[in-house]
Amino acid sequence: MTDVQTPLTPAREKSLNRLKRVEGQVRGIARMIEDDRYCIDVLTQLSAVKSALAAVEGEILKDHASHCVAYAIESGDAGDQKAKLDELIGLLAKHYRL
Repeated sequence: MTDVQTPLTPAREKSLNRLKRVEGQVRGIARMIEDDRYCIDVLTQLSAVKSALAAVEGEILKDHASHCVAYAIESGDAGDQKAKLDELIGLLAKHYRL
């Protein structure tokens, strides 16, 4: 039996491509540190990585809300609706330290 992988949505594909770029940026930052590069240059690159990760986070959150949460709402299943809402609130609370 072989595992069949479903194709990625365009939003997931975009996020994956961004993460691959971030991966390259992080390797570059590691080289900068190994090469004892100027601290401000390293910090600038770290800031760029954080911004890129925040953009991916936003895209995945938007994707989750527009698909997973929307599906729970459309399903009419009150338990699933509550679970998805609690999950989303928990994530936001953790992220924003609410």
